[in-house]
Amino acid sequence: MKKSDKNALAIAKNKKKTFQISAEVMTNKTMIFQSRSVIEENRLMILNNYAAAFIGNRQLASSNTDEIFENRNSILSRINPKNNVEENFVFAQKNKATLDFLNHKSDLNSTILEVSKEMAEINSKLIDINKKIMELNQSIVDFNKEQIAINTNLLASDLESPQATPETNAKLVESNRNLLLDLEKKVKINREEMHNLLENSKKNSHSLMENRDQILKRRSSIMGNRDAILVNKSKIFFNN
Repeated sequence: MKKSDKNALAIAKNKKKTFQISAEVMTNKTMIFQSRSVIEENRLMILNNYAAAFIGNRQLASSNTDEIFENRNSILSRINPKNNVEENFVFAQKNKATLDFLNHKSDLNSTILEVSKEMAEINSKLIDINKKIMELNQSIVDFNKEQIAINTNLLASDLESPQATPETNAKLVESNRNLLLDLEKKVKINREEMHNLLENSKKNSHSLMENRDQILKRRSSIMGNRDAILVNKSKIFFNN
């Protein structure tokens, strides 16, 4: 069999394999888009939960704390001590209320500081991720430049290939076959990782929905506390 005929058979085989691999690559691409959609939805839900918990519920609960101790101070201020012992009791209770309030605020500051540190670390990670995306974009630009150069060279040759020989064609065919084998391995690895990523993303979605439910339930509890605070405030007003 002539070298050119062997090349033709090898090219046909590579073409068939290329068609199969192309379908797998496009399937991976679709799965990547799917995973990105779920990841973006989760990210937005995380930010929404963060705002609802930190900006919403935390401020509501902290506002309740302030009013609770305002009520405490009003209640203690309305006590009329009959002797030094009762007067000391009132002053000591006021001091205790102040210390309880300040200790609570200090603990909150420590927790918020820890959360802020973790968020700063996350921001640093996001900056690194953004750099990788920028590098990815540059790799696409570089690849496109290389392919444009190839197209330019082909056009410059007047769409002829006088330097082609059965030997050079055989080397190109063999190179293509090796690329296919390497590509097949990459596709398989990407597929496995993509399934794992989608599964983890779905678990994250479920956890985020549970967090959302807990945030809403806690808000109901906060508003329940608010009602009790208002009841106490009204009693202080009418007993004044």
